Amino acid sequence: MRVEKTIIEDCLLIHDTFFGDHRGYFFESFNRKTFFDQTGMDLNFVQDNQSRSQRGVLRGLHFQHGEHAQAKLVRVLQGKVLDVAVDLRKNSPTFGKHVAVELSEDSHTQLLVPRGFAHGFVVLSETAVFFYKCDNFYNKAEEGGIIYNDPEMAIDWQLAESEFLLSEKDTILPTLQEAKSTLKF
Repeated sequence: MRVEKTIIEDCLLIHDTFFGDHRGYFFESFNRKTFFDQTGMDLNFVQDNQSRSQRGVLRGLHFQHGEHAQAKLVRVLQGKVLDVAVDLRKNSPTFGKHVAVELSEDSHTQLLVPRGFAHGFVVLSETAVFFYKCDNFYNKAEEGGIIYNDPEMAIDWQLAESEFLLSEKDTILPTLQEAKSTLKF
């Protein structure tokens, strides 16, 4: 496992050590001790989630508030996505900034999205299977979001907006400035 820092503190790229031969491949996608040794973070993942989506599906930008906030370790099992994490920690020098990274079945790379971040992705391949570990349980009453096309964040989703497939919920989310006063990070 190799850890790469991004422009935002605690938002990390995790490059898995990959072993392949004529039979196929093997890699350890998560080891709590190794993760702690490499990052100094002792995360206790309690929930795994998986989704399958077609090209253009944009999920996000989602988060959970306060004590229900979640750190996520995300990866792609099949296909390719653009994965985005937005810093919502009010006292952070990178508040409102984002990290965007392509994750694919071939990259063997994961993104650690810390607590206090909004998270979303768009599918760039024909389909994608997206997998993530969470360090806290989902709580519907504490969910929140930021609109994906907020001009202040200027996220380049790498697809034309006409290609996006969004849930109704994701089309009516507030902008970062509209949500700022309600954030509990």
